[in-house]
Amino acid sequence: MFGRFFDTLKAKGLNVTLSEWLTLQEALDKGLCNSSLTQFYYIARMILVKSETEYDKFDLAFEECFKGIRSEDEVTASMLRWLDKPEMSELLHEEEKHWMNQGEDLQIDKDDVEEKFKQRLKDQDSEHNGGSYWIGTMGKTSFGNTGGNVGGVRVGGTTGYQSAFQVIGARKYRDFRDDKVIENRQFQLALRKLRHFSTKLDIPKTELDIDGTVHKTCNNGGCLQIVMDKPRKNAVKLLLLMDSGGTMIPYTTLLSELFQSVHKSNHYKDVKTYYFHNCIYSKLYKTPECQNGDWIDTEWMFRNLDSDYKVIIVGDAAMAPEELYSTSGNYRGPNGGLSGMDWLLLMKKNYKKIVWMNPKMALGEAPWREAETVIKNLFPMYKLTVDGLNQAMMRLMVNR
Repeated sequence: MFGRFFDTLKAKGLNVTLSEWLTLQEALDKGLCNSSLTQFYYIARMILVKSETEYDKFDLAFEECFKGIRSEDEVTASMLRWLDKPEMSELLHEEEKHWMNQGEDLQIDKDDVEEKFKQRLKDQDSEHNGGSYWIGTMGKTSFGNTGGNVGGVRVGGTTGYQSAFQVIGARKYRDFRDDKVIENRQFQLALRKLRHFSTKLDIPKTELDIDGTVHKTCNNGGCLQIVMDKPRKNAVKLLLLMDSGGTMIPYTTLLSELFQSVHKSNHYKDVKTYYFHNCIYSKLYKTPECQNGDWIDTEWMFRNLDSDYKVIIVGDAAMAPEELYSTSGNYRGPNGGLSGMDWLLLMKKNYKKIVWMNPKMALGEAPWREAETVIKNLFPMYKLTVDGLNQAMMRLMVNR
């Protein structure tokens, strides 16, 4: 069983070392788990997991290996199916005020609720909706979801009053994962890390370093020695180029989240955003609709946005060979006498720091023809995930 647990942890992507595994064995030998599966879970996680981003992977591995061992408060898969009724959420709001007023003055005995919950798990053998006794939905019992009881144990479903003191059947750490397809909140957190890298920018030291001056003066026998440092004001300029339309339509929401996060961020001195379809050509569009005439010249961008701009290109690299190599491959607008490949090479020539973020890679999809491989050889390409964005930001900010 434990050998299988080790293999499953590795298969889920956890880097468990032999030393850590032996430490867990030692904890078991010393009886630190007290024959409790719950205590074993927490001790194993404490020893084997190095970051909260791996909690969800650990939970999946733990469930896969030990789901056959029932604890007193284990919820079966069939019961979770009974309780999975998203349509009940609409009915919840209709009577929410009435139920909440009824529950305002109730005193909840947590131990009593937990004891009754364990007993219901042993006795219940069918689905229940409504009522005040069994585990179910839309009732007044202390167990289940979308019901009228304030306080208790939520089993499955989604949060309603946010008053449950225990939640069962939920993957609590799903959003902690760094390989998760990114959304607005994760975008914002990842972009904050630019503060750590902006101090490495190659800009003049024009700000007085008070701590450094005091330290140097003390070491200089009290004779004043001024120390200057790079200013804290962020000097990062960002150019965001996003593929729009066609095969990028499934990622529209994701790109909207990225756009909003970048423009809400205060990490940049300047932000410019333009759009293209499939590949960059002689025109860049001002809006994601990519309408002819509503554009700027790519050469204008080269002249007016200097090489200090950090460039993030977002696209799935889904294009036919002629779109990349032919001087007439752009079927939506002008090529400017050059192929898509030529324009990409000009991008590389004009900007020192460019990364390509690929939303298709984030979903684990296979490369589309040969274009993705060609573009990977031109620009560093990353998945559009939390971890991928962090890696891309580090690549943009490093001074070399």
